[in-house]
Amino acid sequence: MLDLLTRSTADTYRTLIAQASSQVADRFENTTQPFSGAARTELQQLVDGVRLDGDGVGSERAIREIDALFLEHAVWFHHPAYAAHLNCPVALPAVAAETVLAAVNTSVDTYDQSAVGTLIERRLIAWAGDLVGFTHGSGVFTSGGTQSNLHALLLAREAALATTPLSRPRALARLVVFATASSHFSVGKSALLLGLADDAVVEVADDGEGRMDAAALALAIAEAVASGRLPMAVVATAGTTDRGVIDPVAAIADVCDAQGVWLHVDAAYGCGLLVSPRRRHLLAGVERARSVTVDFHKSFFQPVSSSAILVREPRDLAAGAWHADYLNPLENDEPNQVDVSLQTTRRFDALKLWVTLRALGADRVGEMFDTVIDLAVAVGDEIDADPELELVGRTQLSTVLFRVLPAGVDDAARDALVAGVRRVLFESGRALVAKTVIDGRPCLKLTLLNPETTLDDIRQILAMVKDAATTLAGIAPALDEALAGAEASA
Repeated sequence: MLDLLTRSTADTYRTLIAQASSQVADRFENTTQPFSGAARTELQQLVDGVRLDGDGVGSERAIREIDALFLEHAVWFHHPAYAAHLNCPVALPAVAAETVLAAVNTSVDTYDQSAVGTLIERRLIAWAGDLVGFTHGSGVFTSGGTQSNLHALLLAREAALATTPLSRPRALARLVVFATASSHFSVGKSALLLGLADDAVVEVADDGEGRMDAAALALAIAEAVASGRLPMAVVATAGTTDRGVIDPVAAIADVCDAQGVWLHVDAAYGCGLLVSPRRRHLLAGVERARSVTVDFHKSFFQPVSSSAILVREPRDLAAGAWHADYLNPLENDEPNQVDVSLQTTRRFDALKLWVTLRALGADRVGEMFDTVIDLAVAVGDEIDADPELELVGRTQLSTVLFRVLPAGVDDAARDALVAGVRRVLFESGRALVAKTVIDGRPCLKLTLLNPETTLDDIRQILAMVKDAATTLAGIAPALDEALAGAEASA
């Protein structure tokens, strides 16, 4: 019997999918913490102990092995004690659609490989563009926010190069991108990949809370032009990774329009506001951008990967087109999306969002995103009222930054506790929180993207954080005394 998914193996497919889904469902029902807490050395031994050459063990046994090797030690984003990064629990209809698209294995790069799949993706791009305000816009699904930002900046680079009389090498050396210190790291990485100068990303001052200052942007652009640089793009962020704040897009658009500079809005995190019943106004001005990044696998609760770049003017996408006779010949009038994508072979990820919207409706998705933002507000209030904790600013989305304040410990020692607290929680597996640096000082971060997480769930995490900090603060002086005593006796 063949080991491929074909007509003759349809019954085997049913059996294996049922086996795998049953194992996963059991874990969802019985998992009691977001991570097993297994040490890296233990996990490395498990992985290294599996033989990958020689005869196979059969499909059923291989699927069974997934349970002990992977599911036992997976990081579970659905668990209420997971509050570390921008990972969300996923919509059930999207998971079912994932099974379908993996089995059919559609590639949506050309129409003759996907047919209706291409049309479904194009319809979703038009729908998302309408949400933004791009009435006649276009775009394409991508692997994530990093690729979407890279794609947008590629288009912005080509648009800028098309308007200068300088040679391409001379112009490349002068191009600059304007962003804040809170912009996603992919902005700087994209500048590198696009062959821009080492100092091509100009950091624009913010308002003290992570939001770009539009007046400072205007000044930065003027200074760049005066020094002979060529403004290529401004990247406004609608949902910074750490603070969860939104740049004033409308005011930034005013500056970009006046200066004739491409405005890209990175809404990878904040795109859920597009369907929010109560907070859509936070994205005011986004329709004036030339390009927008959206990550459905964050605030639309989709399985990774599900992202897109949207553009206001479809013709802008032509700057990234590349033709090959065997793939997208010039005389072909089929809607080949390889013409507008940085990828060739590309998964039919749009199907997951399509099924989710049909099953739940866009308003329901928006309500779920509003729920996690409401929770972040409540958690912020909780931390603000706790003398053992310090709130580090307020969010507009669903991140919460804070520090722990054990008694009798100075600021330097409190800063040093951040990494230790995060490590203690991770190694126990009981709760996962993140750490970052704000204004030069480390702090802990909660990223809330689970609509079923409650304030009581977060209170339990905060209690664990405080216990870990108190323990670590007590251990450190004792170790210092012991070391000092040992050195004295030596």
